[in-house]
Amino acid sequence: MNIQQLFEQIKKKQSVLCVGLDTDLDKIPNHLLESEDPIFEFNKAIIEATHSYTVAYKPNTAFYEAYGIKGWQSLQKTIDYLNTHYPNIFTIADAKRGDIGNTSSRYAKAFFEDLGFDSVTTAPYMGKDSMEPFLAFDGKFTIMLALTSNPGAFDFQTQKIGKAELYKKVLETSTTWENSNRLMYVVGATKAEYLADIRKIVPDSFLLVPGVGAQGGSVEEVFKYGANSKAGLLINSSRGVIYASNSLDFAEAAASEAKKLQEQMAPYIAAL
Repeated sequence: MNIQQLFEQIKKKQSVLCVGLDTDLDKIPNHLLESEDPIFEFNKAIIEATHSYTVAYKPNTAFYEAYGIKGWQSLQKTIDYLNTHYPNIFTIADAKRGDIGNTSSRYAKAFFEDLGFDSVTTAPYMGKDSMEPFLAFDGKFTIMLALTSNPGAFDFQTQKIGKAELYKKVLETSTTWENSNRLMYVVGATKAEYLADIRKIVPDSFLLVPGVGAQGGSVEEVFKYGANSKAGLLINSSRGVIYASNSLDFAEAAASEAKKLQEQMAPYIAAL
């Protein structure tokens, strides 16, 4: 999927909603635990219920790796299901990988070639030679942590290096890397007031914005400060959608929450 195709899906669905598939066996409905693969059955039901309102899905790989080989198999089945049934929906492996040289190449190969994700999240602390191996994959996107929504973000990301905050230096430097046009960036919704400054540095890039819903981020604020002419946003909600109910009606409840978010987004997208 390229940027134009993603934008076409955004316009078609009047949505920039990304649903995070942070699937936890301790939180899914009990009746699913009797199935052969409870994680996949939960994901499949959530996808079927929400795909009309959603332009992206983002499994957080930690929730699958925690269950060993069975969890990894559930992740494989989930991405295969998405790629087979909904190839026009953007997929994100939320893995936050980042290491030098061949190690990053192996991470990229695992998510882009073996699993078939459209994109993967990365941590840029080790710099250029940890990020460019991801960017070498044609037709794939690297979503780099820029300014995150957690309280600890202030420990490093907003500290000044000379006259500019560290996150701005990271953004500016990233634009000089080879194939930097394949970069997207993670910017937390709880840091919405920073989005205007971020847009001055990366005006055309897509921003993956977690923190809407359970973490208190505002759709209105994100669009106000972060949207560009192609929307340029993927607004993620995980717990607020997928755990809207833990009863038999969990899928219907998830659909209802996804629809509410889509309806909040629609007026802003219509105005583009």
